Amino acid sequence: MGDAQPKRAADLVAERLYEAGCRFAFGIPGGEVLTVVDALEKAGIRFILAKHENCAGFMGEGVMAVTGAPAVLVATIGPGVLNCVNVVANAHQDRVPMVVLTGCLDATDALTYTHQILDHQAVFGPITKQTYRLTAAGADIIADKAVVLASEARAGPVHIDIPVGVADSISNPSRIRRRAASAPVAPSDSRQMTLAKSWLGQSKRPVMIAGLDAVAENASNAIRTFCKKFRIPVITTYKGKGLISEYDDLSIGGAGLSPLADSVLIALIRRADLIICAGYDPIEMRAGWREIWDPTEVNVIDIAAEPNLHYMHQSTVSFVAGIGPALEALQCSVSPQSNWSEGEITEIKSKLESFFESGDSWGPASVIDRCQAAFPDNTLITADSGAHRILLSQMWKCRVPRAFLQSSALCTMGCAVPMAIGAKLADRSRNVIAFSGDAGMLMIAGELATALELGVNAIFVVFVDASLALIEMKQRQRQLENAAVDFGLHDFAAIGRSFGGNGFTVRSEQELDKALSAAKSSETFSVIAAVIDQKSYDGRI
Repeated sequence: MGDAQPKRAADLVAERLYEAGCRFAFGIPGGEVLTVVDALEKAGIRFILAKHENCAGFMGEGVMAVTGAPAVLVATIGPGVLNCVNVVANAHQDRVPMVVLTGCLDATDALTYTHQILDHQAVFGPITKQTYRLTAAGADIIADKAVVLASEARAGPVHIDIPVGVADSISNPSRIRRRAASAPVAPSDSRQMTLAKSWLGQSKRPVMIAGLDAVAENASNAIRTFCKKFRIPVITTYKGKGLISEYDDLSIGGAGLSPLADSVLIALIRRADLIICAGYDPIEMRAGWREIWDPTEVNVIDIAAEPNLHYMHQSTVSFVAGIGPALEALQCSVSPQSNWSEGEITEIKSKLESFFESGDSWGPASVIDRCQAAFPDNTLITADSGAHRILLSQMWKCRVPRAFLQSSALCTMGCAVPMAIGAKLADRSRNVIAFSGDAGMLMIAGELATALELGVNAIFVVFVDASLALIEMKQRQRQLENAAVDFGLHDFAAIGRSFGGNGFTVRSEQELDKALSAAKSSETFSVIAAVIDQKSYDGRI
């Protein structure tokens, strides 16, 4: 280690990111980050030029979902930094491991030069797990701290502000300072564990709610094994979809956004005599999920990566522990009871499916049906926020986690296309479909150029109804006048073709099937504009 050659501070940051599995970085360069971009490329991390920093961050999340390595977002001083605020806040709320690299002036220059200058650390402080200012002597240590902290539970973004002079400064690497990420641990064999085991052994109607922490810890196998043994139906958050295959008879599907679905799911939970929260992070859930049970009346076991201080729900016993190790400890020496009958669970699943089956000959539900039927089970999909996402999240079935990417905590519009680009970039063998509303696509249409430049043949399905459908529904529900929710009917197929891809406008299942077939065999991206009636979502979500 003592013979290590001196390197630029930026090189040490880039090499640590490469060690962490990062192979792509996204952003828009400026003069203050040129050394950072150079260091990333030299380390083997390809820098991808996006059309907006917000989209760049979502591309990084798409890559992260496939590879597991932290997303890398790069932005230059001032406006570049501020363009990142939404996606970094999204990563913080959606528990996305991300390292944000920004350029800044050297401290001495900043004393007298004010153009584009603001306090980057003050901007990112409230929306990251930590923010650092790089020093030449401490570059290796700061890089290691950022990678480990971003990835450890609960995961999230970490920011490094890199002064121009420091990036170029020569620094001696100190490789002995690498810190291993903390492994998930089992809860201690305590009075609380004995109590929890007794509840499990006596339960006749147990229910599990699983979420983001379980996805981050790759606890899918542990959850499936545990729930099969004790015959426990599983409800997931939307980002937890696939923790147990949604084709499994114990999977009740995703929850938290659809009032229709929640009317059934909350009723199921209120019939339970034991609720097990396995990595359930209620930041994804709508307000109707606040305090839906009383822990003085039902036994609640909460297993989480960190103490839950949100007050969305309370528990009878809480374990700050790894999901897999905790479930293993909980089931040790406990025999399963006869509980829910097969008919009860089947009835619940059938009722949910009846709410969301397509039924009509053309509309958003039939678009979703035809897309799922046309593609294999390992297809990865992304979804923008909006009415279509609620319907899609209830209808689309996932066999594995991270097969359905969305912004489910912050609910950011415009995320589907860039996340799909990132996911396809990371795994070109996999089918990737993005589902957007027309308003969401208008926000980020420029990234279609990025898809072309990268040779990404993702499929971008756009629900075209010339309206902010979800907001328009809420407006009517409150008996308010229609205002600022409708806009022009645009030719998205032509927009796709203008950026060098394929463009299809479809108004029937037959036209959609033809477009999907052509898109699947295309070497470039495809925009499929599915024109639906306004108010198509009424009574559907």
